Amino acid sequence: MAARVLQQCVRTLARPSLRLSSGSLTVRAAVAPAVSLHRLLSFAADSRRTRWLGQSGIPSVGVSCRQYGDLPPLTLEFISDRVMYVLKLYDKINPEKLQTSSHFMKDLGLDSLDQVEIIMAMEDEFGFEIPDGEAEKLMTPEEIVQYIADKNDVYE
Repeated sequence: MAARVLQQCVRTLARPSLRLSSGSLTVRAAVAPAVSLHRLLSFAADSRRTRWLGQSGIPSVGVSCRQYGDLPPLTLEFISDRVMYVLKLYDKINPEKLQTSSHFMKDLGLDSLDQVEIIMAMEDEFGFEIPDGEAEKLMTPEEIVQYIADKNDVYE
């Protein structure tokens, strides 16, 4: 059954230098770097590209189509929720004391190193780097939310 899947994958990929012999995949040396067995098997196992036809149990590689996706549009509320969630998960912050207007050092008792770790966590969460000059000014969750909203052009 795996041999049938591989045969159909080879046909679908339209690689004339790939051939199936005696139940195992033979790849000619010229194509070996371009198409690996792992890549071919993952192509065969990918549920978006394969479908089962009827009761026969013979897999058939369907026509692959591109599906574009993106994150939902950011809103101030969504950014605020994500920032507060990351801050609540930080082990040195008491979630009961945390508010959007809480100052990291004055209200929550954090030091400058903790503030740097918080900024790094925000960079990981939102997928962009915050310059050091700007990061030093972000001392409350509200300021972080506003900075991220400005960076992503979110206005409400």
